[in-house]
Amino acid sequence: MHIPVFLQTVGLLALSNVFMTFAWYGHLKELGSKPWWIAAIVSWSIALFEYLLQVPANRIGYTQFSLAQLKIMQEAITLTVFVPFAMFFMNQPFKLDYVWAALCLVGAVFFIFRT
Repeated sequence: MHIPVFLQTVGLLALSNVFMTFAWYGHLKELGSKPWWIAAIVSWSIALFEYLLQVPANRIGYTQFSLAQLKIMQEAITLTVFVPFAMFFMNQPFKLDYVWAALCLVGAVFFIFRT
């Protein structure tokens, strides 16, 4: 079974982003009372899995997409992962600013992918 490059790239980047988001922000909720260096070690441990997914995602994606396209794709995926994380894991309220940020990213995606 052949999975298209676009789906491989987006899938791996999305999974990578889940790990990245927990590595960068999860410690604020779960390790807030621990020393910073413990949070750093835990975050680095989680980030390892981010890189194990992100590196192949970019290598696969670079066979079909430009560097700029990969970066903008990553940013759009980041917002898609971050908003549910902020709302459901960190118990942050939904903000209309997320919509405006998403619209800006839609514009970025349009301009970087147009031919």
